[in-house]
Amino acid sequence: MIQRFADWLVYDIFGLDAASHLGASINFFFYDTIKILILLFLISALMGIVNAYFPIDRLRAFLTNRKLYGFQYLFAAIFGAITPFCSCSSIPLFIGFIKGGLPLGVTLAFLITSPLVNEVAVAMFLGAFGLKATLIYAISGILMGTIGGFVLNKFRLERFLSPWVQQVQSMAQTENTIWEAEQTTFIKRLPTILKDAWGIVRGVLVYVIIGIAIGAAMHGYIPEGFFEEYLANDKWYGVPLAVILAVPMYANAAGVVPIIQVFVAKGIPLGTAIAFMMAVIGLSLPEATMLKKVMTWRLIGIFFGTVALFIILSGYLFNLVL
Repeated sequence: MIQRFADWLVYDIFGLDAASHLGASINFFFYDTIKILILLFLISALMGIVNAYFPIDRLRAFLTNRKLYGFQYLFAAIFGAITPFCSCSSIPLFIGFIKGGLPLGVTLAFLITSPLVNEVAVAMFLGAFGLKATLIYAISGILMGTIGGFVLNKFRLERFLSPWVQQVQSMAQTENTIWEAEQTTFIKRLPTILKDAWGIVRGVLVYVIIGIAIGAAMHGYIPEGFFEEYLANDKWYGVPLAVILAVPMYANAAGVVPIIQVFVAKGIPLGTAIAFMMAVIGLSLPEATMLKKVMTWRLIGIFFGTVALFIILSGYLFNLVL
C-alpha cells in the first residue's frame, strides 16, 4: 500500500519518469520515509505496551546476571536474521530494545545481523550462487552479529548512548514504577504509551528524513565499471576497498544481489563481492545519520569500525574457501 501511494504521488502527481534516476530516487525517499516512520511508531507503541506489562526488569537482570555463555548474542543475531529489515528499518526495533533497557551488546548483535541476513537475500543468493555460498553467507552473517555483539559488550559502551536515549529510558522506568504502584489499567495507560511513541517519532524525525534523503540521492547509482577496475582478482586491497566504497551507498539486499552477480560474472572474486554487499546493506551513511539520535559519534565510529573489520576479514576468508 505504501509503495502504491509513493508510485501514485511521484509518477502520477509529480509526473516524474519511473525509469529516470530522479524519479526512482524520489520514489525511494517517500516510500522509505513513510515506511520507517510508521514502523517506528508501531514498534515504539508495542515496546511501550511490553514494557508496561512484561517483567522487563527480570529479563534485563536475567540477560545481565546469568551466565548464558554467549547464547544471548546468538539468539539476538538469529532474531535479526529472521526479521525482514534493511539497516534503517532495523533501527526502530533497536530503539525499542534500548528503551526497554536490554543490554547494549545484545541489541547491537541484532542490529548487526538484521540487515545482513534476511529471507529475500538468502533466496536470491541461493538462486544466483548456489547452496554452498548461501550457507557460508548466512552463517557468517549470524556469527558476525554474535561475535560483534559479544566484543562490543566488553567495552561497556552504554555511556556513549545519547542523552536523548538515556532520558527515554529514565522516563519509561518512572512511568512503569508509578503504574505498578497505582495498578493503572491498560485503557488508562494507552494514551501515555501512544504519546511516548509519538514523542520518539518526533525526536528522530529530522534524522530519518536526512538519512533517507542521503540514501535516495544514492539509490540506484553504483558505477559498475569503476569497481570492476579496482576490485579485480589480483588486487590485494580489493576487499577493504570494496567495504570503504560501499559505505556511502545505500540499498537493500534485493537491490544489491543482482549487482554483485554482475560483478562476479565480470571477474570480481565472490568473497570481495559479498564483502561489498554486506557493507552496502549493513553500513551506510543513512544508517549513521539515523543512529546519531541514539548514539554519540564515538559509539557510531566504534560500531561501524568493528563491523567493517569483521566484514573485511570475512571477505578474505570467503575468497579462500569459495
